[in-house]
Amino acid sequence: MNMRFSASVQKQIQPLVNLQRAINMEPFFRRKDKVVFVVGPTGTGKSRLAIDLATRIPAEVVNCDKMQVYKGLDIVTNKVTQEECRGVPHHLIGVVVDPNANFTCDDFRYHASDAVQSIVARDRLPIIAGGSNSFIEALANEDPDFRLRYECCFFWVDVSLPVLHSFVAERVHRMVKAGLVNEVRNIFDPNKTNYSQGIRRAIGVPELDHYFRSESIVDAKTRAKLLDVAIAKITENTCILACRQLQKIHRLYSRWSWNMHRIDATEVFLKSGEEAEEAWEKLVAGPSSMIVERFVYDEDRMAAIVPSPIPIPAMAAAVTR
Repeated sequence: MNMRFSASVQKQIQPLVNLQRAINMEPFFRRKDKVVFVVGPTGTGKSRLAIDLATRIPAEVVNCDKMQVYKGLDIVTNKVTQEECRGVPHHLIGVVVDPNANFTCDDFRYHASDAVQSIVARDRLPIIAGGSNSFIEALANEDPDFRLRYECCFFWVDVSLPVLHSFVAERVHRMVKAGLVNEVRNIFDPNKTNYSQGIRRAIGVPELDHYFRSESIVDAKTRAKLLDVAIAKITENTCILACRQLQKIHRLYSRWSWNMHRIDATEVFLKSGEEAEEAWEKLVAGPSSMIVERFVYDEDRMAAIVPSPIPIPAMAAAVTR
């Protein structure tokens, strides 16, 4: 018997076929790709850990620091150098050319998703590292497509706040010696007083405003004092930033079911030289590498995604400093 469908029936069937083609059903049936996040307050060694991991397993790093996405102010924003990268490809560093543009969470989510997809397509592990927790939350928690496609493992690099504050002061001193003041002077504009957008929000820029406006009209002694005050303010604001980042990590951990491993690097910061290197390998890089290898390669999925119990320290009074 010859059966024919009427035109009306064909019209009813066609949209259903189109709908099935429009929805990408692959993520529902294939195993999710893996993504590693490295989070923590500023100065704790997130970039170093991400690079260490990427030298031990085929991986590339995606920056999620909201100031490092801008081109310029490499010292102020503490961008990793070519030497520090050790050949590991980095994404979203210095990609925003307009210093006045506001790179939003939506911007990060869009560009980071593209970067992750391209890294996965090269059969490499994406490692997203940086201290802008709002970016991380926007991607890992608020992007349905990302959550559908990727399985995530989080490393929280933690350092005791008093120890971290001491390290931050030393790091600011090194940044000043490396040319921080002249770097900011090159972008200083006496006609601009708005430090609430673009790269001019970076700690180290607004703090030097008064010094630059006064240095040509005061004596050497006053000039030196004004610079000391500015540097002290940079240090203070960096410590405040570290406290806020730590508070945000606590909130995110309590709010979302993240597969998070807390890595306590405090002992590393209490040592120096070869002893610090040995402590870093023993307490940070080594254990983290083992966790990543298990997460990426272990066929027992449950063993890979269930984190070991991690002690979440009570928020010290220093957090509200």
